[in-house]
Amino acid sequence: MPVSDAELLVDVVREAGELGLGLSRKKNLEHWTKPDGSHVTEGDLAINALFERRLRAARPGDGWLSEETPDAPQARMAHERLWIIDPIDGTRAFMEGRTEWCVAAALAVNGRPVLAAVYAPRHDEFFVATLGEGATLDGTRLTIPDSASLEGAHIAGNRKALAGLAHLGIAADPSGSLPLQLRLAHVAAGRLAGAVSIGNRNDWDLAAGELLVTEAGGIVSGTFGEGYIYNRAQPWQQGLVAAGAKRHAALIDALNSQRTP
Repeated sequence: MPVSDAELLVDVVREAGELGLGLSRKKNLEHWTKPDGSHVTEGDLAINALFERRLRAARPGDGWLSEETPDAPQARMAHERLWIIDPIDGTRAFMEGRTEWCVAAALAVNGRPVLAAVYAPRHDEFFVATLGEGATLDGTRLTIPDSASLEGAHIAGNRKALAGLAHLGIAADPSGSLPLQLRLAHVAAGRLAGAVSIGNRNDWDLAAGELLVTEAGGIVSGTFGEGYIYNRAQPWQQGLVAAGAKRHAALIDALNSQRTP
């Protein structure tokens, strides 16, 4: 009997997380520095190979975008369906034996995510979202608590974005403690009031987490409020604002009020 996309995604992401968990405990984990200065480990590559072996074999007619696979924009853009993979989000934490890393994957159709899974193996937390059917954490439905107030709100982000919000009395959480996909998952779970970032962010860092947030009742956009479209020639989006609907609007207003005309 054919396996559904959702069943396939959940099964592969769980297997990938278990593979990563085992490798994270390995002594003398091999790792390298990429030309852009970021890190890659044997764990990233092994998990990417698992995704390729299982997802690409099961859905050979779909497009493919992964942090650890050379991109072929013209080839992937010819497909309506695109798998967007981050084998390990939080590679530095993975290398250092810390817990703040995850495996993330999404299926986008016509540029928008329709399925997503984010697995944090060291915490044994599994986030899933399906377009129109909601988001869950270990089977429990997620709903973002919302407010227009920013005072005291726990907002995660890079320092440039948080600097523009400091005068509003937010409880700032500078980037570094959580990778981007887990920040978005924590927004969906109500653990963070929002997440912000200024600068380009790769599609594989966003797609799964975006669907978690939107299916939990929130909004994810660029810093001007523009929505994301995936499977473009350049696989990145400009900035990030993620929160419940009321707080998202307040964050957009606050960030743009600080811009120089």
